[in-house]
Amino acid sequence: MLCRLGAGRLRLPRLAAPTSAGGSECPQWARAVASASASASAGGAGGPGSWYEALAASAPVRAAEDVLLGVHSAAGLPWWACIGLTTVALRGAVTLPLAAHQHYILAKVENLQPEIKNIARHLNQEVAVRANQLRWSKRVARLTYLKNMRRLVSELYVRDNCHPFKATVLVWIQFPMWIFMSVALRNFSTGAAHSEAGFSVQEQLATGGILWFPDLTALDSTWILPISVGVINLLIVEIFALQKIGMSRFQTYITYFVRAVSVLMIPVAATVPSSIVLYWLCSSLMGLSQNLLLRSPRFRQLCRIPLTKSDSDSPYKDLFAAFYTKFISRK
Repeated sequence: MLCRLGAGRLRLPRLAAPTSAGGSECPQWARAVASASASASAGGAGGPGSWYEALAASAPVRAAEDVLLGVHSAAGLPWWACIGLTTVALRGAVTLPLAAHQHYILAKVENLQPEIKNIARHLNQEVAVRANQLRWSKRVARLTYLKNMRRLVSELYVRDNCHPFKATVLVWIQFPMWIFMSVALRNFSTGAAHSEAGFSVQEQLATGGILWFPDLTALDSTWILPISVGVINLLIVEIFALQKIGMSRFQTYITYFVRAVSVLMIPVAATVPSSIVLYWLCSSLMGLSQNLLLRSPRFRQLCRIPLTKSDSDSPYKDLFAAFYTKFISRK
């Protein structure tokens, strides 16, 4: 098997002599948006030449402003609907395909696990034989095993074109887009937009809300929007946690961290204009819908995502049963 994978023979370390026995969809950005909005309300926006001013005047933020203005002009909708429509369009056209590709990569990686385990077993046996012949120390044998194992697994990823790093593309696209849209809405809400329509948009946002938040430039004093953002984000985290059986310690720590960030987002969202919080809420709702859609066997088949051992024919029923067992029927 090792020869079939191109290993040929082990890449052994060069030893002088075997005589020595001694010879492994954010608190900072959230606070940044919150503090910048608070300072803007007080009459400042971080000071001339500050990093935030550079970000607010950057080309990506101006592009986000142009997108919002273009959608508002083309659709002729009130600003609350325009923000929701823009969010749905961006998430549907950009992040949904990337999320489907992410699941495609992860499914291929999961299907490689039996082969990886088989390679690990044979490699461990071969290293043990060589270590006994050459009288390696345990440390040298372990390092030799890890070095060759990394090489063999990397060759598998190249062979199937499914390196796990490709699954992180979604984060590198979605997170900056979230930042740029948030800053663009902050610019509109404070009249700091770098366009001729800046102040007129601020006036439109002041009357462009709905229900309990008619003024999108003001804070949501009821906390309904901020709490909704936190609840939806927590729900997304729990759905992810419920579909993972036997999480590693690292995955468990990451899950608790994201839960903490979701809770922290509630007071942060209460300190920024309602237009930004509305965007966050729409984005979170789209994230939740996207997460549920990618569990559908039909949609996964449409996206040509490979079948895996962990796939279920009734994912929604299983999800509800797991949710009921964990949160409702606990004794």
